[in-house]
Amino acid sequence: MTGTSDVVLIHGAWHGAGHFAALAKELTAMGHRVLALDLAGHGSRARFPVSYLARDVEALRTEVSPLADLTLDDVARDVVATLRRLPAPPVVAAHSMGGAVATRVAEIAPKLVAGLVYVAAFVPTLLGSSGAYLDLPEAKTALGGGLYLGDPAAVGAVRIDPRSTDPAYQAELHAAYFSDLDRPDFLALAASLTPDQPMSFLTTATGATAGRWGTVPRTYLRTTLDRALPVELQDVMIRHADELAPATAFTQVTVEAGHAVFAGVPAEVADVIHHAEARPEWRRAARG
Repeated sequence: MTGTSDVVLIHGAWHGAGHFAALAKELTAMGHRVLALDLAGHGSRARFPVSYLARDVEALRTEVSPLADLTLDDVARDVVATLRRLPAPPVVAAHSMGGAVATRVAEIAPKLVAGLVYVAAFVPTLLGSSGAYLDLPEAKTALGGGLYLGDPAAVGAVRIDPRSTDPAYQAELHAAYFSDLDRPDFLALAASLTPDQPMSFLTTATGATAGRWGTVPRTYLRTTLDRALPVELQDVMIRHADELAPATAFTQVTVEAGHAVFAGVPAEVADVIHHAEARPEWRRAARG
């Protein structure tokens, strides 16, 4: 069947709506109306540390983030306000840290979401926050630890330096987050990353409950070659979510891809979203 529903795309840490260009193109070709959001403080709505723009790397390690006071609820309610303006509940597809936002959105306003697709994304449920899941043993194989600058608690953000010209730094950023892309494609996407991810995304519990978030149908796209969010950790979050809300247990799809699956194999991701949206229970939700 040809999809005609709205699909809202929620990006992950340091990313923006523009990173979804290839995925949006595939979904549009399938007949979907696609809205890729720039979350508050990200993409075209980014706020940059002065030292980042000045290329003062030493000061960048200590400058307080302009996003330090941005909360998970601020961002989620901003998304909810957008969903209220749509003609019908959309499918919400979230990548990586965007999964925490999507989970909070569905808890706040479950009737505004026809279904959730988690694309190699965080699903913080039983342990509360995304950070709690990153403390698990299943997270210890993740790459990217060498990218962080300064003390996140002091600057109010998990900070990276996408503009770094250090070859070793670039290599770790490439390997951790964009392993499926060749160097030119990696550099193109890395150039539009923002440096700060608000700490609240990691430290705030989503408050997911079976009676609200758990009423929304959901699909999880697992990425077996993921070096930023290991598939073992993805599986823990899937299991916890299904324990919390077994009536809407995840439909799971597995792809041999790395973390930036939306850019590495956009047609496969679009196909997952398209077929998830076609499920009868999602269609009922979309009609309200």
